[in-house]
Amino acid sequence: MEKTPRGTAVGVDDPYEFAGLCDHLTGEGTCRYAFDHYEHDPAFARERATEEYACPVVDSDTDEDWTWADCPHFRSRNRDRECVRCGLEEKRVAHSSERPLLEEHHLSYADGSSEEGTLSHEITVYLCRWCHAKVHTSWARLTDDVAPDPEAVAALEERRGREMDEFGFESAADRYERDRSDDRTT
Repeated sequence: MEKTPRGTAVGVDDPYEFAGLCDHLTGEGTCRYAFDHYEHDPAFARERATEEYACPVVDSDTDEDWTWADCPHFRSRNRDRECVRCGLEEKRVAHSSERPLLEEHHLSYADGSSEEGTLSHEITVYLCRWCHAKVHTSWARLTDDVAPDPEAVAALEERRGREMDEFGFESAADRYERDRSDDRTT
């Protein structure tokens, strides 16, 4: 199983199983990284420019058989706001500093060949706080068939309840009467 730099498990043997499309891939199949960040890797940018910035992984016209692992600038961040392990959905409360229910979980880390300790490829997914702790502190896997933790469900329902309270209607007359009665008691 893949490990973090500190030696804890990340929950998968192959991070590319969870990788989606590259974040730098445009809808037309071109590499936005080579175009927007040419100064970071001029040789890569020149090579992509000669191919009209076509992504070598999705471009079927090339003779090369590239995979996402072959691309030096691959990055895949999951955008779905639910836990990939248990399916718990995120419920954020606006203007609240509460800890989110979901946390970003990195599946790939520095491969050891980089002196700077940067990520070799950034592959991230979302895990709820409870699954995140289980994956890092045990042999729990992202592919485990699990239901959300009871504490996670309780936290989600508590947030939903507060959200529903916000949607409740209270007329201005009722609020005015309540405020006036509060003023009289003080």
